[in-house]
Amino acid sequence: MGISLLSISHRIAPLEIRQLFAFPQEVQVELMQRMIAEGTAQECVLLSTCNRTEIYTYMNGDRDGFTPLQELLFQFANAEHTENMGSYVRFYRDTKAIQHLFQVSAGLDSMVLGEDQILGQVKHAHELAREAGTCGVYLNTMFRYAVTASKKVKTETDLSRTSVSTATMAVKAAEQILGSLKGKNVMLIGASGKIGGIVLRNLQCIEGVKIYITSRNKGKIMDDCHHKAIHQVMEYENRYELADEMDVMISATSSPHYTLTYERLKKNLRMEKTRVLVDLAVPMDIEKKVSQIPGIRHYDMDDFAKLAKENNEKKQREILAADHILEQSQLAFERWMVYQQSLPQIAELKAWMLEEAERKGLEKAIDKLFYKLRDHSDPKELQRFFEYMKES
Repeated sequence: MGISLLSISHRIAPLEIRQLFAFPQEVQVELMQRMIAEGTAQECVLLSTCNRTEIYTYMNGDRDGFTPLQELLFQFANAEHTENMGSYVRFYRDTKAIQHLFQVSAGLDSMVLGEDQILGQVKHAHELAREAGTCGVYLNTMFRYAVTASKKVKTETDLSRTSVSTATMAVKAAEQILGSLKGKNVMLIGASGKIGGIVLRNLQCIEGVKIYITSRNKGKIMDDCHHKAIHQVMEYENRYELADEMDVMISATSSPHYTLTYERLKKNLRMEKTRVLVDLAVPMDIEKKVSQIPGIRHYDMDDFAKLAKENNEKKQREILAADHILEQSQLAFERWMVYQQSLPQIAELKAWMLEEAERKGLEKAIDKLFYKLRDHSDPKELQRFFEYMKES
């Protein structure tokens, strides 16, 4: 059919590898446009999240686009050596590629099954590709079908009713270590972002927690706050000065540099107590070495795979219902695609039918069409066709 997918995800790639392919938006646009300009694809959409970088492409014909696609992706990766990274890449074609997008959009391929955030990220990736001029009729339609099916999963199954995102799990991890966040000081770096905003809303539901928001976009944060918990907006540059007072520090930015480093935290942390540091960013915001500081419990995106296990087990019973919904929508899209690609042949068939009807009459033209179906169809497919015609 011409649909392909190159995927680097949490399924097989650790955080250290995934962050090499966590491109900022302007680089994503440049990469997609390069694919089109160099003939690697006729259409493409790049999906980039904390847990995956995936490139969906459409190319008419049977050309194998894996090698040039991977080579171009590695050129853009922030790494000196990429020759050993092939084992972290997965490549899917046609039905498997289509099925993967439907599973991803519905949250069935997420670290936390059924999480809501991924659907918005899929919609954003589609819109970005449309704005960049890299998305045409086939990928436009595929993404629309996937989004529609995912919304149906969320409304007709319990996956959405019990969904937990990695952002909410950050708060749960802190509560698990400290027992309760009531009366605790929590610093949130990057509260104006999508993930940080979810963390903030979760913190605001906890009575007695003191939230310290570090962001350069103070106005937006003040508009978003519902004042359900004590909070203070502080300068980002002052984060280390207040670090010693904090019980929890959560960072969720798109910064290419560390927001919290080992050396500066070690210098500023004087009080000995248990602290939880949570890194929700890719590339990483918090230097991993901070776990060597006494009393610090450090979590990053890979750690949440373990925390998600219990949540995922509760949702197993809903997966069958979700799979059925996705399968029906996926088949509908594949039928549309086969029909769309067959329009030239359909036009030729119509012209032939009209010509035969004019020469020999409509009844003989119809008979000849059925003879062609009989002589060139798989027996089971032919039987299903006539059964369908009988039901109609």
